[in-house]
Amino acid sequence: MSTMTSPLSNRVLNMEESATLRMAALGREVKAKGHDVISLSLGEPDFDTPEHIKMAAKKALDAGHTKYTPVPGIPALREAVSEKFKRENGLEYSPAQIVVSTGAKQSIANLANALLNPGDEAIILGPYWVSYSDIVKVAEGTPVIVTAGIEDDFKVTPEAIEAAITDRTKFMLFSSPCNPTGSVYTADELAAISKMLGRHPHVHVISDEIYEHINFTGKHASIGTFPEVKDRTITVNGFSKGFAMTGWRLGYIGAPLHIAKACAKLQGQCTSGANSIAQWAGVEALNTSLKPSMDMKEAFGKRREMMIAGLEAIDGLRVNRPQGAFYIFPDVSAFFGKSNGEFTINNSDDMAEYLLLSKYVATVTGAAFGAPDCIRISYAASEEQLQKAIERISEALTALK
Repeated sequence: MSTMTSPLSNRVLNMEESATLRMAALGREVKAKGHDVISLSLGEPDFDTPEHIKMAAKKALDAGHTKYTPVPGIPALREAVSEKFKRENGLEYSPAQIVVSTGAKQSIANLANALLNPGDEAIILGPYWVSYSDIVKVAEGTPVIVTAGIEDDFKVTPEAIEAAITDRTKFMLFSSPCNPTGSVYTADELAAISKMLGRHPHVHVISDEIYEHINFTGKHASIGTFPEVKDRTITVNGFSKGFAMTGWRLGYIGAPLHIAKACAKLQGQCTSGANSIAQWAGVEALNTSLKPSMDMKEAFGKRREMMIAGLEAIDGLRVNRPQGAFYIFPDVSAFFGKSNGEFTINNSDDMAEYLLLSKYVATVTGAAFGAPDCIRISYAASEEQLQKAIERISEALTALK
């Protein structure tokens, strides 16, 4: 009797499906059945790409910029990124240190595959974006999760990070402003982490700053500006969140030159250069006014206040005040073990499913982000939709006894 084995690799068999994409798909299925689903699951601005950026893409088409591009990006965009880093972040990356990719997700995947050998460890500050852990695993590294709770605004201390560092630690990966929590590490907090990392020169830093422009603290801080880690920090950014360009698939890194070259080498064997039209649109985005981004941030700020006020009024929810991005990450553990008579909540997976199937509000389980007591709620939707969502969530949670 023969034993059938899967034709698929262990790599893909062991990979988790993206929870955010899974919930978005489930929400679409429920909506297709005729239900009025409010989708608060995807991390996607509900604003259109600014008109001047779209016009730049149209001009690029008319100018015939439809051919293959250099793998690390067109010179004009790498120059614009280099200048942006210097102007807005105080970071010194020459154009040769810039690599443009098909979204910041590819940038991070490039880095993991360029830096990790089997068994190398990557410290991930949690709660963390869903793909970080699996990207590290696919690159045959070992994710080491160091997390903080809602009582600490989900921000990890230098002491907790240092306790996780070993001689196998290759890099530390985090986002600020953070997906899923909206937490923002202050300059003082980053300075303290940098000072600690000064004692561990073998540890690189990957700083995901994709939500940089949706920051309610008044000033974004980049860890790469601190002298202890300046020469071993890779800064990841892109256009999807701050410029409402999710579908354009355009991200980039600034990195030490040898790492930038390694990422370009790897990308050259995988996807080659990013979309040529999107790159010219990116040049326009970086070289023109940030007013549309700031207007979008202002709108998100109003929604944040509405969401915090509405969710804080629900007994049992623990809500903090996120300082960036467009997420609320409430602790729902007070409802574990409760039931509405038909549906029992045992964990955050159940909670996300319950809210979708009972009240047609799509959220994402916090377990996917390394925080099993929480759910992620995106407020990238209209104020009318958000108000309806608050009312439905309140009704659903009030029904649990």
